[in-house]
Amino acid sequence: MRLVAWSENLTAERAAEFGAQPVTKDELLRISDVVTIHLVLSDRTRGLIGARELGLMKPTAYLVNTSRGPIVDEAALVAALESGTIAGAGLDVYDREPLPDYHALRSAPRTVQTPHLGYVTEENYRTMYGQTVEAVEAFLAGQPLRVLVAG
Repeated sequence: MRLVAWSENLTAERAAEFGAQPVTKDELLRISDVVTIHLVLSDRTRGLIGARELGLMKPTAYLVNTSRGPIVDEAALVAALESGTIAGAGLDVYDREPLPDYHALRSAPRTVQTPHLGYVTEENYRTMYGQTVEAVEAFLAGQPLRVLVAG
């Protein structure tokens, strides 16, 4: 598999750490078989993938969003799925959660949808609960861990 990546902040060095080739956003969309989104939601990323971007993708390509719903324009995604502009989508996040019963994504063709629980694995639970117990024990011993300081 050839791994390509784009981010406004991505450096060639950082991409190389993961064996990825840095490309432009448009190039990534044009050449990828699967586009996965790994971004935080911000003013810069809200609506980052819309009709224009979906139109750049191959008709055999899939879009996977497990980051934040508003990064992808949902109406544009539904239109792309209904018209066959892209092959399909895998979604774990939505503009509104839980996804309303009447929402068009619920009947969009060629989609796999989960209710924002894609992170739920035995390994993640072991880590999360293990760190919780560790944090409580450390706090009770007067030596708190991972302390956040408001500035």
